[in-house]
Amino acid sequence: MRISTRFSDSVHILAFLEIHQNQKLSSELIANSLKTSPVVVRRLMSNLRQAGLIDTKRGSAEPKLSKGPDEITLLDIYLTVEGDKQLFTLDINTNPDDIVGGNIQNVLGTYYEDAKLAALRKFNNVSLQDIIESILVEQKEKEHHVD
Repeated sequence: MRISTRFSDSVHILAFLEIHQNQKLSSELIANSLKTSPVVVRRLMSNLRQAGLIDTKRGSAEPKLSKGPDEITLLDIYLTVEGDKQLFTLDINTNPDDIVGGNIQNVLGTYYEDAKLAALRKFNNVSLQDIIESILVEQKEKEHHVD
């Protein structure tokens, strides 16, 4: 089973919009950064627009954040694209008569919920601005090592 990249792709799109805000930002240009199709970008941007995270105008390559990047958390983005989806999936087809098969779901389920809550708390404390600043630092470090 492949894990969805909708969350990371949505963070990517939002950071891209902010960093390149003074350019024409077509779905093709954004898709090139993601190495995906413009259709995928438009679908994700539609979700982000419906959630009030971006503003778009039909037929115009001028999408922008609807609020400051410091006001958008990773939790906002995660809930927009993933909703209440489980982070981890339990195998429910185990042998209930076996000591492991009969107990693994309850035991792992508790740990999975703890891990999900910890991740969501962390997401709530990280803003899009934090991500953007980290991207810019990474880029400066790359440019510094080239010299």
